[in-house]
Amino acid sequence: MHVKTLLVTGGAGFIGGTFVRQELSKVAASRIINVDKLTYAGNQESLTSLKGNPNYIFIQGDIGDRALINELLLKYQPDAIINFAAESHVDRSIDGPSDFINTNIVGTFTLLEAARSYWYGLDTDKRQDFRFLHVSTDEVYGSLGADGYFTEESSYRPNSPYSASKAASDHLVRAWNHTYALPVLITNCSNNYGPYQFPEKLIPLMILKALSGEPLPVYGDGQNVRDWLYVEDHCRAIRVVLEKGCPGQTYNIGGNCERTNIEVVKTICAILDELITDSPVLPHSELITFVKDRPGHDRRYAIDAGKIKRELGFIPQETFETGMKQTIRWYLENRNWWQRVLDGSYRCERLGVISNE
Repeated sequence: MHVKTLLVTGGAGFIGGTFVRQELSKVAASRIINVDKLTYAGNQESLTSLKGNPNYIFIQGDIGDRALINELLLKYQPDAIINFAAESHVDRSIDGPSDFINTNIVGTFTLLEAARSYWYGLDTDKRQDFRFLHVSTDEVYGSLGADGYFTEESSYRPNSPYSASKAASDHLVRAWNHTYALPVLITNCSNNYGPYQFPEKLIPLMILKALSGEPLPVYGDGQNVRDWLYVEDHCRAIRVVLEKGCPGQTYNIGGNCERTNIEVVKTICAILDELITDSPVLPHSELITFVKDRPGHDRRYAIDAGKIKRELGFIPQETFETGMKQTIRWYLENRNWWQRVLDGSYRCERLGVISNE
């Protein structure tokens, strides 16, 4: 039986790493070629369980390095490319947008051009089966009011340097399909959470600050709404899109779990109250502190994930409550992982505080 080879970019990051571990845990696992630049959010310690796995090959490298990508494509002859590589934090994009332009736009362009050249050189059968799957975000659609949902037909209205860079990369991927017939797939997901997430994002940041007895900073009035997606569900959906998706199509992936930010933080506090009964601060909700809002903070995101359910049969397995309990338990049981992360350059400090004045 032919073992598929997947070239995964950004596979040492939060979502990419989850996909790699999940894929290699399967009985009929693909061979994974993982290319990651290992910036601040890339962490090979998240992949230590794969050490010695004959189906796993790691290469430290940049998707903007055309010569390297060409070399890897010719050497390993992948059946698909899955592009997770991205700068991905809104606050960080406010502080320093140039990295987001370089990685998310220029890097995606470079990867597309390498993929196009490689794809043109394949024989007929391999060309027919090849896929380029680009992983993106619901933030490209902008902000919703109190009602309505983002669909695959929603207009793009990005409001941050991060979302603008991802919107541009989506447009490039779509254009390479329409102009060059490259068989691409695009996924736009809602907010992910789960084990191994870098602690600048809301959920791990709140967990770690609560464990340290520090204030839990909630932006503005805490009523900003997000749809939350457990990362294992997201990666299962990506696999479904890769196997069943129609080239040229976009699929929204959501968790059907809309929550305000303050509801998320209060849920974390309640679960920690249940799991850590000897905490010096009980209830943990006493740590909640409202702070000045993020510049340009989108009010509400909500995904209509009906297309992927109707056409591909995908439904998330986790509810918000079950996913959150698993996530918090993981952070409690894996202190060594996140303590080593915090020993580096990131100290749970607030980013993205530049004002609009």
